Amino acid sequence: MKKYILIFTFFTFVNFYAQDAKVNWVTFNEAIELQKKDPKPIFMDVYTTWCGPCKMLDAQVFNQPQFIELINKNYYAVKFNGEGNEVVNFKGVKYANPSYDPSRTGRNAMHEFTGFLQVRGYPSMYIYDAKGEQTQVIVGFRTADQLIAELSAN
Repeated sequence: MKKYILIFTFFTFVNFYAQDAKVNWVTFNEAIELQKKDPKPIFMDVYTTWCGPCKMLDAQVFNQPQFIELINKNYYAVKFNGEGNEVVNFKGVKYANPSYDPSRTGRNAMHEFTGFLQVRGYPSMYIYDAKGEQTQVIVGFRTADQLIAELSAN
């Protein structure tokens, strides 16, 4: 009986941990600062609040245990609103969204950093190496397995 309780407790703990695990999202500025102390790549999800496939990534991919483990172990994870008001400082340049209007729901003006990135569509996922150089762009929705395969290929 004790053996079964121990096994049940272990699997319950593992299942509970997997359900509560989340991607450790930080801002782009925080990721750049973290790279200075512990160099590793950046995985950046560029999204908008009105983008359906962006919401699907959140609901179907970014909560998958295999994806969470891969990202948290190997990357600094960044979520960046392509129409938001976050100020980004990158390589000596300050990027903002001077036309941001918090009273607007849905589509807002494009952020300057989105223009710098040359975002072609949403969602777009950018990979920066440990030195802050862009190495890969993934445009469009991917399943967890597809995204893991693309990230693991590099």
